[in-house]
Amino acid sequence: MPFEKRGDEPLDAVINVRLTKAEKARLLEDADLAALSMSELVRRRYFGRPILANADQAMIRELRRLGGLLKHLHNETGGVLHRDTASVLAALKAYIERLSHDRQKD
Repeated sequence: MPFEKRGDEPLDAVINVRLTKAEKARLLEDADLAALSMSELVRRRYFGRPILANADQAMIRELRRLGGLLKHLHNETGGVLHRDTASVLAALKAYIERLSHDRQKD
């Protein structure tokens, strides 16, 4: 009995692969980061499908939140530290764009 289906086809074939304990631990960690089963992670990697790490999505949300707080601080202080806040906001924006771009490449 298949566990899942891919389109109309059931996933009913099984392969066994020998790994070191370290390799298996790395696969499990990668699967956890992407919120996927190890099987789905291996299928996506082998067949060139995208893998998006949940950590990246959470990181982007947190960076945007920090940017919003920094912008609020800038506005509340009347821009007293405008050079500093501007450079930090630019760095946050660049990092968010890089993470988003890296995610789209995958």
